[in-house]
Amino acid sequence: MRIDYHKRFLKQYEKLSSKIKLKFGERLKIFITDPLSQELYNHPLHGEYLGYRSINITGDLRAVYEVQEGVIKFLFIDTHSNLYK
Repeated sequence: MRIDYHKRFLKQYEKLSSKIKLKFGERLKIFITDPLSQELYNHPLHGEYLGYRSINITGDLRAVYEVQEGVIKFLFIDTHSNLYK
């Protein structure tokens, strides 16, 4: 499994606190081991984000990704309310 990051994701990630960055790292390890772990609440998105999936990082923070040709590309990392306006 190859993981890549969109430049928008990287820009959003850089603005996060170090505590949240560590939490993302923890969740990423779980994701690599078991992408469908219940802990991640990995689910498909609808509407504007149709074809993408989301995992929970914290209670309100989500990471949105897509899978293309076996490559997982993280596109956004933001709060639930900012992503799903």
